[in-house]
Amino acid sequence: MVRLIGTMPENDLPEQLRIRREKRESLLGRGIAPYPVSVNRTASLKEIRERFKDLATDSPSGVIESVAGRIIFKRDTGKLCFATLREGDGTELQAMFSLDKVGEAVLESWKSDIDLGDIVSVTGEVITSKRGELSILANSYQLASKALRPLPNEHNPLNEETRVRQRYVDLIVRPEARANARIRPKVLKSVRDTFDKYDFIEVETPMLQVMHGGAAARPFKTFSNAYDMDLYLRIAPELFLKRCVVGGIEKVFEINRNFRNEGADSSHSPEFAMLEMYWAYADWQNMKSLTQEIVQNAALAIFGSHKVEHHDGRISDLGGNWRELDFYTAISDAAGLTVTPATSREELAKIAEKAGLKVDPAWINGKLAEEIFEHFYSGKLNTPTFVMGFPVDTSPLVREHRSVKGIAEKWDLYIDGFELATGYSELIDPVIQRDRLIEQAKLGAKGDLEAMQVDEDFLRAMEHGMPPMGGVGMGIDRLLMALTGLGIRETILFPLVKPEEN
Repeated sequence: MVRLIGTMPENDLPEQLRIRREKRESLLGRGIAPYPVSVNRTASLKEIRERFKDLATDSPSGVIESVAGRIIFKRDTGKLCFATLREGDGTELQAMFSLDKVGEAVLESWKSDIDLGDIVSVTGEVITSKRGELSILANSYQLASKALRPLPNEHNPLNEETRVRQRYVDLIVRPEARANARIRPKVLKSVRDTFDKYDFIEVETPMLQVMHGGAAARPFKTFSNAYDMDLYLRIAPELFLKRCVVGGIEKVFEINRNFRNEGADSSHSPEFAMLEMYWAYADWQNMKSLTQEIVQNAALAIFGSHKVEHHDGRISDLGGNWRELDFYTAISDAAGLTVTPATSREELAKIAEKAGLKVDPAWINGKLAEEIFEHFYSGKLNTPTFVMGFPVDTSPLVREHRSVKGIAEKWDLYIDGFELATGYSELIDPVIQRDRLIEQAKLGAKGDLEAMQVDEDFLRAMEHGMPPMGGVGMGIDRLLMALTGLGIRETILFPLVKPEEN
């Protein structure tokens, strides 16, 4: 009789998988649970390491403990066997099995039943070996979980794609993966500590929204059976956070997930973590200073310095006051002629074509100017740079510059060649806001899938009186990129990937 394992007949399994399944069956046949409900564990490996760090070489401690961990190294000899156990934080400890301690039956079962990757509990005396290695000299052991698949090794390492798809294996075998997973909560704690210093309040706003808004992006669409209506996964929390400010929560922020139905590359993911913050009676300059402080505090929390070391050893200096670059001056310098908010579409199109940039006829003037800027400067703004003064016609939720017509009080922060954050002086006039959203709706009617909709409830909130405020949106995954030099798929623990083909 041939049994099926998943979709593969058992006798067609690779040899390692077949052997391990046979061991599982053998254990069950002998009344040994390969997956017990609990095992003995009186101390973690880290606790053992800290408590007995001063134990002299080749010395017993007289202390019996039960520890647990995954076997990442195993060497079986005649009367003495060695294994290295590792627990979740990466701490390792040697386990020793001696014939005169455990007896022949236990030693033989250890040799035959236990494989690399298995999780075990070992009970015994804490000692140091003749080589000074802190160890558990086993009296007994218990299998905690039988691994039916072998771990990668130096002859069969994980490639980048497999690391992303099988992050659980990546976390087992690569210290860097475990370190990266631990950086995120430290960064988030630092971000929240900075906000706490300024008395900001953290809130949660809806991820399922009746209409999408707050950014120019194509949304994911879903359907509610309970309400019998279409819903959108949010592209930004902005419009709800601004409602909070109207209601009197004058310093507010949110860290949560956004979803944008657009391309995926080294700096974009369809699902990502976003920080948005709004501060009543502040403006784009105040938000610039706060954003710099948030990033620099995060660097201090991880590295103890504003100079951060990337995964490849490169040092990135995030210290000091960051430079500013005027948006239209930057385009003028790159194009070799003067470009202003008043430059005609015809002139912008000539600049784009001369630069080899294909122009979409649907692009409005501001969008064309932004595409030209991106063409000239993509990947080139590596030192922290605030690009100041974007076109007002692509910034429907932003206040027009107080003294320069045609631009918005909006900046983008670039680090290591990618955009990390965007900051604004927010538009608070409900009449102008309605006109802008109507213009967005017209673009949507013409086929612009990223255009916003007219949100009547948001406008009603504004009509109750919205105080002057500054706002910022920052990608948390991109903040980790700036601190570590990793791509976005490495900073997200489980990024969205296409299903594997059978």
